Amino acid sequence: MCEVCEASDSRTQASVSTSRRAALGRMGAFSLLGLSAVAGVAYAKSPPKPGNVLSPDEAIKRLMEGNERYTSGKTQSRSFASTRAALASGQNPYASILSCADSRVSPELCFDEERGDLFVTRVAGNYVTADILASLEYGVAVLNTPLIMVLGHTRCGAVGATVSALEKQAEFPGHIQGIVTALMPAVRAAAAGPHKGTLLQAATIENIKQNVQRLQEATPILSKAVQTNQLKVVGGLYDLETGRIERVG
Repeated sequence: MCEVCEASDSRTQASVSTSRRAALGRMGAFSLLGLSAVAGVAYAKSPPKPGNVLSPDEAIKRLMEGNERYTSGKTQSRSFASTRAALASGQNPYASILSCADSRVSPELCFDEERGDLFVTRVAGNYVTADILASLEYGVAVLNTPLIMVLGHTRCGAVGATVSALEKQAEFPGHIQGIVTALMPAVRAAAAGPHKGTLLQAATIENIKQNVQRLQEATPILSKAVQTNQLKVVGGLYDLETGRIERVG
């Protein structure tokens, strides 16, 4: 094939590839809008839990009030039977939580909530993965969740392992090393700057902040929702000793 033909063919293939990507992108957007519209119509008439239809600020206030009840020992009574029928047909959680997988941190308990109130994703080290991001996007785009909280905690083993990897060149078996790799940017940033307390404490806070920012800027869904004030993304630190959650950032 002559050079002119090859160049023309290359441009044609590039154009087709770009067109395909654009078309697929439009199809994805239409599909997502369709899902959101269906959910919106269903919940506009009768949301499963009407009390969960909140603004972002109202959602933050409710979370923190729930944590206050939890730490004071004045938690609400729960009844599976009272919400069973409503939740069988749908869900409208008022907040999404990106929590560490640590067994000592249970979002529904520490915020004193029931089934259907929180859309919880969990991974050791409470950081954003592709699957976590997709789940949180679903929560915002389809379930109309107005708030995401990245919930870290004191004495986090995943962050502690990453600190050991930085300071002592520790290595870990299996896929655990992947968690350390993901958390290392936060640990390095904490180590490079001034901080109070231990590196573990500083890195835990830095990890929360970095993942809050990552979600705030995640395109195309979350960043747009943040810009239009439909969504807030905040950070929280759970104290294992007191059970109290402190806002971060």
